[in-house]
Amino acid sequence: MPVRVMSEGAGSNTHLPTHLTRIPISLINTSTDCSNKMVKGMVVHKGPLVSLMTDNCILKTVIKEEDSQQNTPSINMVIMGDLAKHFNQAVSQGDVTVVSGFTVGKSPTVHKDKFHPFNLLLSGDESCIYVSRQRPPPDPGSSLTVKRSYDLSAEVSRETKAPKYTYVRLADLKPKVVVNVYGVVVFFKQPFKTCGTDYCTSLKITDQSNQMICCTIFREKLEDHPEIFQKGDIIRMHRVKTHSFKESITLINTYGFSVVTFDGEVGEVVEPRTSSRSFHFDQEDRRIVEELRSWATKQGIVSTVPKIPLSAVQPNVFFDLTCQLLAKAPMDSTCTLLRVWDGTSCPHSLVRVIVERDDTEGPASFSPEKERLIANILVFDNHMDFAKQLKPGDFLRIYNIRAIPDSSKVPRLIAAPSGGVETLAFHLHGGTSYGRGIRVLPESSRDVQNLKRAFQALPENDDLNDSAMLEIRSTPPEYPRVTHRFSGSDVGAKGVESRTERLCHHDTRLVTLSELKRSDPGWVHHVRVQLRSYEPGRLHQALKLYCSKCLSIQDVPDDELVAGVFNEGSRDSRRCIPPPWMSSGRVSIPTGSLGSCKRELSVHLPRTLLCEAKNKILLFVKGSSLEETCRLASNYKNIIPVRSSGGHMTLLDLSAPFLFRGRKRYYGCRRCSKATVRDPCNAGGQQIDVKIIAEALGVQLLQFVLLMKLELQDATDTLEVFLWKDAELFFKVSAEEAAANQEAQNSIRQTMDSLCPPGGSTGGRPWLDLCLSTYRGDDDGGNHRTCYQICHTAIIQPPSSQSDPSPAGQRSSLQHV
Repeated sequence: MPVRVMSEGAGSNTHLPTHLTRIPISLINTSTDCSNKMVKGMVVHKGPLVSLMTDNCILKTVIKEEDSQQNTPSINMVIMGDLAKHFNQAVSQGDVTVVSGFTVGKSPTVHKDKFHPFNLLLSGDESCIYVSRQRPPPDPGSSLTVKRSYDLSAEVSRETKAPKYTYVRLADLKPKVVVNVYGVVVFFKQPFKTCGTDYCTSLKITDQSNQMICCTIFREKLEDHPEIFQKGDIIRMHRVKTHSFKESITLINTYGFSVVTFDGEVGEVVEPRTSSRSFHFDQEDRRIVEELRSWATKQGIVSTVPKIPLSAVQPNVFFDLTCQLLAKAPMDSTCTLLRVWDGTSCPHSLVRVIVERDDTEGPASFSPEKERLIANILVFDNHMDFAKQLKPGDFLRIYNIRAIPDSSKVPRLIAAPSGGVETLAFHLHGGTSYGRGIRVLPESSRDVQNLKRAFQALPENDDLNDSAMLEIRSTPPEYPRVTHRFSGSDVGAKGVESRTERLCHHDTRLVTLSELKRSDPGWVHHVRVQLRSYEPGRLHQALKLYCSKCLSIQDVPDDELVAGVFNEGSRDSRRCIPPPWMSSGRVSIPTGSLGSCKRELSVHLPRTLLCEAKNKILLFVKGSSLEETCRLASNYKNIIPVRSSGGHMTLLDLSAPFLFRGRKRYYGCRRCSKATVRDPCNAGGQQIDVKIIAEALGVQLLQFVLLMKLELQDATDTLEVFLWKDAELFFKVSAEEAAANQEAQNSIRQTMDSLCPPGGSTGGRPWLDLCLSTYRGDDDGGNHRTCYQICHTAIIQPPSSQSDPSPAGQRSSLQHV
């Protein structure tokens, strides 16, 4: 839509579409959902119409909310194409505008003009500007004025024609001009993180003019970068600016930048690759792509080097590998393991990599037959950020892998070879030299189709369903038809079985995710969905500590941090004066090795317990390590670690547990606690429990909770939701038990594996009947957003499900792969 003039007078909303919702300028940022939103403001500055090239132009204007406070900043609005021409003709300074169909970008001039840190960007058919103006009444006797008013209204209300773009040959580029170009990629680097918030892509292109042009693209999101898979791919870029550098022309993206890429192979389908929701592509573009393909093939630009499968890899070579990801695991802060296969077997002995079973995302082990087809690739440094986003089942192209024959260079990660056999290790080194990096291939890729055929030709294997792995990225099944209200007992309706049941009594109809996302917050909804993914991948990280007083949520401290607090507390060996209600003594504890001497620790207990022969109920321990405290907790019901501070007894820093009860540990809130050492036995004869001890010690008790973010899907949309307040109801496991009990942790892991199998297909995942509550929350920037949370829902354990009878998984967390 173009510019539309409404009735005269500022503030007239008579002709605005009813589906648009106004959003204040102060709430605009790059995370704003711009669909069905409008922004209203008065034009306080209107810049000139600037011609970029034939049939293309740009105009910059500034608007400000009329009813806003003084501290609300004005915002820049950048308008492009035919929309800019219409705006220039129809709008004047002082007019009130309402804009829709916009996108949001960072303002590069925020520090200079002190306006809003983000710009509104408008271009194309989806953008529309409504104008209401206040003009002085025209001279009644002037027929020219009447005619001009009619002509202008007719002109600006016409439907915008399909955009027409002109492309400049690379040899004809001039400095400081915004242009549109086509080119053939002759060199490229995968996107890498800059020192700021953006990722950067570097590439070199050419065309029939034989001019080589370097291009640099900065975008905040990885998905907004060009999808280039190999030398010879075709790229189309709109609105790139030319710069002169060392007597050469370079291209850099600018306002309104968009990019589309195509496979460069002659005969392949001309299918655009882009993350944009809308883009222009017609027969003229198809003709240009076909001509560039033919020319690049004749020039030998298109890569004709055969892709090396695992079966052809030799030592001391660098190669590109097209493969499927089966599993991955972090090794340390600088390295991630990717377990991949391409249907062939490497002729050389490959290294075995030691990984934590709990750290593996995807199947933890495979049959010996499958293992012979799997390669372990160690990914280092900057490539780890991209590796974190990969999911088992993704089809990958990994560029510039090095085959290293000497695995002893990384002894900490690699298992020692047996029999002195030299093994081969695959490394993806840090940096971006030689195009080094990782790319996820689209499902339509010819290489992906070849891999699928290779996998299907392999013998069937019981440990991994190959067809399921091949479908892992396929479209989810059709949303089940529902013509009546569902209840918890109606999970098998229409032949669609659900793995969950709703325990609420809400009388509400079943909705799709797309309908849910359009609804207002503050309601509950019923949905039938599948689980697409979840975070965190390591389920022990889902355990959090929650303070009911300050409402804070924090991670559970790891043993290394807790041990450090204990060591710090034991450094002060000076004797502390215990309170008068305590009796002091010493206990001996073995140091851990057989036949070693015992170490004595200073302990204290309430005199009332000593008199009543209840000396096993409560013990204050000073100078112990974390390991020693855990050993004492197996013999005493309650252990409270203390330290000496200025000759007086005090609790340890609350980064560590203030109480040990068997295998369970209890933490206090550092912000809300007023820690002191008082007698917990003065509770009026009540039985000593955790709450009584915490109250006596002035500790605000933290509660263990489970917090997860789930990505749901149905045939209409996807949605991220939280599982928190009703997580224990959902899993039928308490968070406190999960923090101390391996069996409870295994129960949660088995539940998540059944809902979202690590190597399973999307289509094979069970359907879930969920009750979702919607509410208004704030993001990290303090901006309002709609949040969703699972409530009143519990998992249904299938009758045939059985827990793993073997305790082997509990005996050892290390395995060789």
